[in-house]
Amino acid sequence: MLSRNPVQNFVRNLVRLLILIPLWLLLVLPSVSDWESELDLLFLWICVKTVFLLWFANVFAKMFFIIPEWQRIVLLRLGKSVGARGPGRIVVPPFIYSNASTVDVRITTYEVKATKTLTQDNIPIDVTAAIEMKVEDPEKAAIRVQNYWKTTEWASMEALKSTIGSNELRLLLSETDRIAEDLKKIIDTAAMDYGVDVRAVRITDVGTPPSLVEELAVIARAERSAKAKKIEARAEENVAMSLIKASRILAEEPDAMALRQIQAMLDISKEESSLVIIYPMDSFMGQQIAAATAGRQQRMQPVNPSGGEPEQTG
Repeated sequence: MLSRNPVQNFVRNLVRLLILIPLWLLLVLPSVSDWESELDLLFLWICVKTVFLLWFANVFAKMFFIIPEWQRIVLLRLGKSVGARGPGRIVVPPFIYSNASTVDVRITTYEVKATKTLTQDNIPIDVTAAIEMKVEDPEKAAIRVQNYWKTTEWASMEALKSTIGSNELRLLLSETDRIAEDLKKIIDTAAMDYGVDVRAVRITDVGTPPSLVEELAVIARAERSAKAKKIEARAEENVAMSLIKASRILAEEPDAMALRQIQAMLDISKEESSLVIIYPMDSFMGQQIAAATAGRQQRMQPVNPSGGEPEQTG
């Protein structure tokens, strides 16, 4: 406050001394010789003059204000507002002008809490929000409302409860930035009439029952699982479409089909237990080698447990 301003106090005390000492020497000291025979009246007269000079010096000294950078004073002239003054030094004439209020224009932050407030889906939660504000119009803040700080705080509390009641819990947990922006607009609209600018609103905490947190976790896991299955099905669909396209190309180009067969045989040959015999499709000797190899593998099969002949494969 201004009363705690050391520079202003120094200036005012200096003005008091500069006024009081010369006037006292000029008006009080010469009267001592006129009242030498009546000491009682002399003492009374000196006291009366001294008190008057103290009052006059004090009134004159209070005309001088040293306003810090972060403060503004709202002046009244014969009861009517004449606007805000500051920062720096100003002179306010007495009796006609008066100081209506001293307003701090620095950015300030306060916290509002909404406890056991029902959401749109009837879930009681506790929400804490931090409000950052600044006085933009000191005259409105001093004239239009008795206590702009308390009024803005109550408007913030009402807006917070209204915002909670109009949103579901999942939105309050997942879209805090959007909800905080909507909350800022509501509070700023209400505080504009008091000359206050709401600079930011941040939702710092959303308290939910432990059982509800577990249920939300189960729902989230189910949603992630469903999303993963959708992605997998979409990938299989893409693979199927690619296979259909590839089969059409192979059907139209015989040479491409032959190359695909060679690639398939190369893939099979990479396995250790595989035996690959390559021969031309119209070669009789190749067919005999393949039949002989197939017969040898058939004879190497285990004997039937019932004691009969080895099982034959068609």
